[in-house]
Amino acid sequence: MNKKTLLIVASAICVVLIGVLLYMNARMQTKQEENEQMIEVLKMDKAEMENEYQQFAMQYNEMMTQINNDSLINQLTLEQERVKKLLEELRQTKATNAREIMRLKKELATLRAILKDYIMQIDSLNRENQALKVDNKKLRNQNQRAQAHITNLSTQNEQLVDKVAIASQLYATNISAEARNKKGKATDKLNKAKKFVISFTLARNVTTETGMRTVYVRIATPTGTVLDSGGTFQYENRNLQYSISKDIEYTGEEQNITVYWDIAETLSAGQYRVDIFADGQNIGTTTFDME
Repeated sequence: MNKKTLLIVASAICVVLIGVLLYMNARMQTKQEENEQMIEVLKMDKAEMENEYQQFAMQYNEMMTQINNDSLINQLTLEQERVKKLLEELRQTKATNAREIMRLKKELATLRAILKDYIMQIDSLNRENQALKVDNKKLRNQNQRAQAHITNLSTQNEQLVDKVAIASQLYATNISAEARNKKGKATDKLNKAKKFVISFTLARNVTTETGMRTVYVRIATPTGTVLDSGGTFQYENRNLQYSISKDIEYTGEEQNITVYWDIAETLSAGQYRVDIFADGQNIGTTTFDME
C-alpha cells in the first residue's frame, strides 16, 4: 500500500471518528435537556404541593377560631399537626426524589378529602343553628346571646365558602398503568408490549362544579422524554406536552376512566412516570417499570 493510499485511509478514519464524536455529543446534550425538563416538572410539583399544604394548615387554624365545639376543635388540631409534619417532610425532600414526592402527593389527596369532610360538618352545624335561629325569634328577649351566636356562625359560614375551592378540585384515585401485549394481556416486557393502558377513578366530590372537562395524561420515559401526541396544555403559566387527552362530562360522582397509548416507537427499559392533569392541576401521579 503506497503513501497516497495510506493518507486516504487515515483521512477517512478521522472523518468517521469526528462524526462519532459529534453524534455522541449531540446525544449527551439531548439527554441533559430531557433530564432538566423532568427536574423542572418535579420542582413545579413540589412548589404546588408546598403551597397547598400551607393553605391547609392555615385553613384548619381559621376553622378552629370559628367554632365552639371542643371535640371538633381537638380533631382539627390533630389534623393540623399532621399537615405541618407532612409539610416539613416535603420541604426536606429533594425535588429529584420522584418516589417520595409521589408518596406525599397521595397523602395530600387524603388530606383534601378529610378537609372537605370537616367543611361539610361545620356547614351542617351551621344549618342546624340556622334552624334554631328561626325558633329563637319567638324568644328574642330571653335568648339574645344565643341569637347573636347563631348570627355570628352565619357570617363565618359565608367566609368558609371561599375555603371550599381547595377541597373542591378534582383528584384521581386507584391509578394503574401497565403495558399490554397484542392479546391484551399485561406484560412488563418492552419487546412484547403493544400499548400502554392507564386507568384511574375521578373521586366523588359534591363541591366540584359539574360539566365538561378535559383530562390530560402525560407519560414520561425513564430518560425523561414525554410520549408526545403533538398537543400542549396550560400548567403553572406554561405549556406542557401531553400524551393523551380525553373529554369527559363530570357529574360530581365517582367516575372510572381508561385511556390508551399505542406503542409505535422504540422505548427504553426502566421506570415510566404517569401524571394526570385537569383544571390546571396535577390530580394524580404513578409509576410503572418495563424491562
